[in-house]
Amino acid sequence: MTVYNVQIDVVPQFLADQSHASQGVFAFAYTVTVTNTGQIAVQLISRHWLIHDDQGHKEEVTGLGVVGQQPLLRPGESFRYTSACRLRTPSGTMGGSYFFVAEDGHRFDAAIIPFVLDSANHLPAGRTLH
Repeated sequence: MTVYNVQIDVVPQFLADQSHASQGVFAFAYTVTVTNTGQIAVQLISRHWLIHDDQGHKEEVTGLGVVGQQPLLRPGESFRYTSACRLRTPSGTMGGSYFFVAEDGHRFDAAIIPFVLDSANHLPAGRTLH
């Protein structure tokens, strides 16, 4: 087991009711679960997102914490939150990193593997995957 390690899982969702294709607005929510899989407590300090639409437009988002919080995660603990973004096109990608400081002062970045935002890959309201 690594002393400093986090696992980041992301589940994106197209928000059809908040999107307006004729106006070039495609809304997406994404639920992130951050799990401390290391051996020491770590605190999520800041975020760095790179958002790309399928026409090459790039947006960079940085800031302290996530959803107004800077969670402290002890080994084995998780923090889950949901946020949202808008694209000008029906699909794109998001990825980036979180910056952490461990309880012993060690600092590190954890990569957020790019994931796809796609309005064509969604289920009608009330349907779930099995």
